Amino acid sequence: MTQTATPPRAARRRRNPVLAWMLRDPRGALSLLVITIIALTGIFADQIAPYSPIEQNFDLILMPPSPENLLGTDDLGRDVFSRLIHGASASMYASVLSVSIALVIGLPVGLLAGFAGGWVDEVVSRIIDALLSFPAIVLAIGVTGALGVGLTNGMISVGIVFAPLIARLARARALVVKEELYVDAARCFGASPARILARHILPNAVQPILVQVTLLLAGALLAEASLSFLGLGVQAPDASWGSMLAKAYLYMEIAPEQMVTPGLAILVTALAFNGLGDSVRMMLDPTTRSGR
Repeated sequence: MTQTATPPRAARRRRNPVLAWMLRDPRGALSLLVITIIALTGIFADQIAPYSPIEQNFDLILMPPSPENLLGTDDLGRDVFSRLIHGASASMYASVLSVSIALVIGLPVGLLAGFAGGWVDEVVSRIIDALLSFPAIVLAIGVTGALGVGLTNGMISVGIVFAPLIARLARARALVVKEELYVDAARCFGASPARILARHILPNAVQPILVQVTLLLAGALLAEASLSFLGLGVQAPDASWGSMLAKAYLYMEIAPEQMVTPGLAILVTALAFNGLGDSVRMMLDPTTRSGR
């Protein structure tokens, strides 16, 4: 009996899962490409930017786009294109820092509350509900005021605000997973609570948390822009997309084009994070995988 040969293209896809994922989900691949380009732009900003982001030239204040200044100049004569490139590093750093802090705080708290149950779960749940009852930006402003202005302090405050979201999701997953038969079997074999948490609860609760992390990255980017717009994030003369918007807002009637580029940068990056989160959700969803 002759065996049907596997088509070369299908075989290449099986050998290269990354290529298969890119062909199956072009939106996720495009989102990842955009995020990678923005991250690399921030890392190599000094080599890419044609001018210094803080160099002032009072002879070129609020100039329109030109071959010398591709996106014009701001109210101090600084090159907008150079500041936009350097602002990418601040914005990406802010997103990663705040979400990392939210994970470090929220993930263990939520897992412990869901796994322990009883009065521990009750106390943690009430604290989470109390924190979530505050508007996120108002709570972030309050924490930033207590810690002091600056990008790092502002993102620490955003991470503290995001931590209850991670904790609530981790708690909900832990409540479900701890009732599974394999967890009961591990208890019967004498596994310690720490081992059950690390080997059984965490791996089976992490999938929705990964999706939530990608969505929170977009929220952290917008939070950084909001705090910098209010003067609580990046401080002058450093550049970020939010601080650029704050400056451009003051001269909106004179030079409205100043608001376009940082606003578009924030929009595209936030959409890329959301698109990647949607792609991760579909990839981890077993019903979606079986349908494909």
